[in-house]
Amino acid sequence: MARIEVIMPQMGESITEGTIVKWHKKVGDQVKKDETLLEISTDKVDSEIPSPGTGVLAEIVIAEQQTVAVRTVIAYLESEAGQEPPGQASPVQAPPVHMPAPASQPEPGGTALPKDAHPEGRFYSPLVLSIARAEGLPLEELQRVPGSGEGGRVSKKDILLYLTTRGKTPIAEPKSPPPPPPQQPAPARLAEMHEKFTAADVERIPMTAVGQKMAQHMVQSMQTSPHVAAVHEVDMTAVVRHRADHAEEFERREGFKLSFMPYIVDAVVQAIKKYPLINSSVEGTTIIRKKFINIGVAVASDNGLIVPVVKNAEEKTFVELARAVHDLAERTRTRKLMPDDVQSGTFTISNYGVFGTLIGTPIINQPQIAILGTGVIQKRVVAVGDAIAIRSTAFFTMSFDHRVVDGLLGGMFLDQVVKNLQGIDPALKI
Repeated sequence: MARIEVIMPQMGESITEGTIVKWHKKVGDQVKKDETLLEISTDKVDSEIPSPGTGVLAEIVIAEQQTVAVRTVIAYLESEAGQEPPGQASPVQAPPVHMPAPASQPEPGGTALPKDAHPEGRFYSPLVLSIARAEGLPLEELQRVPGSGEGGRVSKKDILLYLTTRGKTPIAEPKSPPPPPPQQPAPARLAEMHEKFTAADVERIPMTAVGQKMAQHMVQSMQTSPHVAAVHEVDMTAVVRHRADHAEEFERREGFKLSFMPYIVDAVVQAIKKYPLINSSVEGTTIIRKKFINIGVAVASDNGLIVPVVKNAEEKTFVELARAVHDLAERTRTRKLMPDDVQSGTFTISNYGVFGTLIGTPIINQPQIAILGTGVIQKRVVAVGDAIAIRSTAFFTMSFDHRVVDGLLGGMFLDQVVKNLQGIDPALKI
């Protein structure tokens, strides 16, 4: 029998760890090569991982809901000799992670880092611990590394930043996690609540891995950016007519329905070309203006809200935008996205209008500085000049980071998006 390692894949160069969401096979089950073996979740996307070989699932090393560093062995397969080469790795591969050679001794006066060090209840990921051991970082010093994660958790970025400035600046004590807001029940009342609501009265639903990460990102965004929202009404009548005139031919040729989203994406891209500062991010006191336009389009899936990205949207024709939006939406719903599909966005569109919502105030998708929310398109009675008419209209909301975008720029950008949609060329070829 040949023994095959199943490793935690590195789903993108910025991904350092993954959480096992679900094993699709149990120990003793037969599995074929490329058959879905498990699902993992990273801070970017959920993915189904295929089996690296054909055989029997002999051992599961890492259980569901456990988080481990990339390239960690998470299971073993056993196959008949000759079926698969021993030690075959998972097909989702990444460049080797080059770690510095381990120091032979910790710094003088420091305590060597234990194998599973979680001092004072503080959690450290396996990757952070391995870097600390490799650099000979004593336990006492690791405890003082500031963490930017939830509850002061130390990330790879935190420890590498600390190591580059080690000895140059005073060691900052980690910040204590902020107290819960007043409306949250104090820990002392939890037992009382459990007595008040029995198991028959309530259902306790654990958040999914993606849901937890999304919640963390939303809280971080609100704490990072001073959000300001502007709302404009847009007359979508010309777009509705254009779509109706071409929908049948488009679906026959392309094999999928023409939605309103490509029109909106195209209008946003043209507006960004006129007001490029919207296409920026902030690093400290520096504004990073991107010369490429990558539009994120929020898609609702069974696992929550995912934001796949249309890369280099400024280079695409209308039809190419439509194809890209459709492809990303389909792969989101079928869990076929790769980490690169959800990275490097520069501006995001959230179409909550598909649920009938009129107006919303979307939260900025960090590190971007603006997000557009589009409400439902409805026929309304409006004044057109001195006459009354029935038009298809919608409310568009843009939330923007007031550190960079003031009301003037935000208003002009949103007004340009409206003008682009209302002034659509009836002869636009699709």
